[in-house]
Amino acid sequence: MVLSRFWLAIFISSIAFIIIGLFVGDHYTIDFILNGKKDEPIQVAEKYLNQVPRFVADSIEKAPDKTLVIDQITSDPDTTYVYKNQTVKIYSGVQKSDGLLPTCKNTILDLIIPLIAYLAFFCGLMELLIISGAAEKLAKGLSPVFVKIFPSVPKNHESISYMTLNFAANFLGLDSAATPFGLKAMQSLQELNPDKDKASDPQIMFMCLHAAGLTLIPTSIIGYRAAENAANPADVMLPCIITSFIGTVAAFLIVGIRQRINFKSVSLVVGLMALIGAIVGLLFYINALDLIGKNYFTSNLSGLMLVGIIGFTLVFSWMREKRFTAADTTIFDTFVAGAQNGLKTGITIFPYVLGMLVAISLFRNSGLFEIISNWISFAFSQMGVGKQVTDSLPVAMLRPFSSGGSRGFMIDAMRTFGPDSFTGRLVCIFQCSAETTFYVIAVYFGSVKIKNTRYTLGTMLLVDLICVFAAIFVASWFF
Repeated sequence: MVLSRFWLAIFISSIAFIIIGLFVGDHYTIDFILNGKKDEPIQVAEKYLNQVPRFVADSIEKAPDKTLVIDQITSDPDTTYVYKNQTVKIYSGVQKSDGLLPTCKNTILDLIIPLIAYLAFFCGLMELLIISGAAEKLAKGLSPVFVKIFPSVPKNHESISYMTLNFAANFLGLDSAATPFGLKAMQSLQELNPDKDKASDPQIMFMCLHAAGLTLIPTSIIGYRAAENAANPADVMLPCIITSFIGTVAAFLIVGIRQRINFKSVSLVVGLMALIGAIVGLLFYINALDLIGKNYFTSNLSGLMLVGIIGFTLVFSWMREKRFTAADTTIFDTFVAGAQNGLKTGITIFPYVLGMLVAISLFRNSGLFEIISNWISFAFSQMGVGKQVTDSLPVAMLRPFSSGGSRGFMIDAMRTFGPDSFTGRLVCIFQCSAETTFYVIAVYFGSVKIKNTRYTLGTMLLVDLICVFAAIFVASWFF
């Protein structure tokens, strides 16, 4: 219900703002909102040739392509004059994101089709884990801890295996593998849900822990920093880990208090301490490496783990081939059956993702997001927050809405202020230590057709906010 109202609020407020902007002259045309593409110039006026300054008209007439680009202020986008069909079209600024129609097209071409491919492959592997009995063994081993975090989930339930694989994939930065595992976990938890339209306690806990985005090897962030020629691309790795860990603990405590979880459980404390110990141990090892060693280790660990999961699944299935025979199937046929389920899941979630991304497209292109962002930055500056922090806030604000949008702001901030500046590092921590909240809710709850998400959205946004403050504190401490 909350998500539905929020979605409606984004849509209606954006449309109203677009219409008002058109009539008061903020927009010359709203075609870019419908048909424009990200980073394309925006038309701001159209005049006859004799209405533009004389030097502009002379330059246009002399230019072979009848186009003039003026770059008077290098910090602002170029102003472009294009003479065509007896009029001069004037462009200034660039579009923040794809328009409504390109978003619809790109959602299926650039997002859903690749996602379906990932889902098909990893769901095929998960079907092998189920039939071979590997999932059952994993669930049995982790049940003492998970039964305390998810008290309503039966001991040794298969959802424990899927949640573990999802957390492990996120932990290692394996986004392509994390989503299929997470969707399978949601479907498995939905089987235990007595009210199929309403999110259950285990589903809410899983979603909020997932949203905290606990990451050990932020490979993509390191790659972006290396591409921008950072002196030490991996220097934000430890702050990213600490910030995401704070967010994960906060999510667990907030939801745990709401669900009256017993925090004094011995197995829960032991599991948490083991996780902290593993993180600290690995951090000590990584910090002992030189720059080349860090880059080599971080770039290979995630890949090796993914290959290891695939290899283990296939080898274990081959060793337990009799179980497949008893189920009147083969290893390959089982993989195909699982892949078909992944295909169906991808088709199911498409409308949910489409609806959310179109709303976000309107929200950004309407200019409403930019105004809200500027006011928040102004409010923080009035509270004494430094400009280096306020320059980073657009990434933190956009992260819950759009991973691609916030990534664009992150890259732009590194190019504008430098990858080794405080702002350049802080935006990387923002990008790494949170999840694309609205996209995740649309995908995960959409896959099981849950309509009432209860307090999930509010909790996930609160966790995002905690991660923002934690990132600022950790970045100030380190840099």
